[in-house]
Amino acid sequence: MFITGFITGILYLASSAWLVFNLLNAKIVQDEPDKRILSIAFLALILHIIVLFSETITSDGLNPSFVNSFSLVSWLVVLLYLVAELRKPVETLGVLILPTAGFAVFLQLFWPGNAPLSNQSFELEVHILLSLLAYGLLTIAAGQSILLLIQTHYLKNKHPGGFIRSLPALQSMETLLFQMIKVGFVILTLALLSGFIFLDNIFAQHLVHKTVLSIVAWLLFAILLWGRWHFGWRGKKAIHFTLGGFIFLMLAYFGSKIVLEVILQKV
Repeated sequence: MFITGFITGILYLASSAWLVFNLLNAKIVQDEPDKRILSIAFLALILHIIVLFSETITSDGLNPSFVNSFSLVSWLVVLLYLVAELRKPVETLGVLILPTAGFAVFLQLFWPGNAPLSNQSFELEVHILLSLLAYGLLTIAAGQSILLLIQTHYLKNKHPGGFIRSLPALQSMETLLFQMIKVGFVILTLALLSGFIFLDNIFAQHLVHKTVLSIVAWLLFAILLWGRWHFGWRGKKAIHFTLGGFIFLMLAYFGSKIVLEVILQKV
C-alpha cells in the first residue's frame, strides 16, 4: 500500500506542476481544459481512494484521525474540482488543490494516525458525510476567492500577465464563487442541523469549540450571502468574508483534531 500511496502523491504533484507550467507559459485556454492534466489527476484520485480505504476502514471501525480526515477531505475536494471542471472553467484552481492532495497522501503514508470510531450510528455517518461535503465545497470556494483576489490586484494595477489572461472574466469568477458558496452553505446548514438533532450532546467538552467555531463560520457565510443579495457585495469584501468563514471552518474541524490527537494526545 505504501507504493500505491507514493505513486498517488507523485501523480498529484506531477499534474499540479504541469498545470503551473501551462499557467506560466499562458498555455491555458478558457473553457478548454488540458485533458492530459485532468487524466493524471483522475488516475491519482482513483489510487487515492484505495489508500483511504486501507487506512480509514479498520477492524476496529472507522478511523477518522486528523491525518486520515485531512486526506479524505483532500480527496473529496479533488473529486468536486474534477466534476466542476466538466461544466465550469475552474482548471486554475488545481494549482492549490492538487499539491494539497499530494501532501495529504504523503502525510498519511509517513504519519499515520489512530483514532478509531467504533459502533457509529447511521445518523452520525450522515452528519460526518454532510460536514465533509460542506467543507470540500467551501474549500474550493476559498481557493476561488484567492485566485479572485490575485486577479483583482493585477487588473487594478493594470498588469494582466499570462497567468491573469488564463483566468475567466472577473464577473464570471465572482458568479462561480457565489454559486459554490450557496451550495456549500446549504450543506453546512444541514450538517449543523444533523449535529443538533442526532448527536447526544453537541456541546460536550470535546465538541463545544468545534460547534462554536462552525456556527461562527456559518454566520459569516450567511452574512456574506445576505450582503450579496441585499447590497450587491462583491470584490474584496466578498473575498474577506469567504476566507474568514473558511478559516473558522478549518479551525472547527482540523483545529479540534490537532488539539485532541496531537497536543493532548487524546485519541
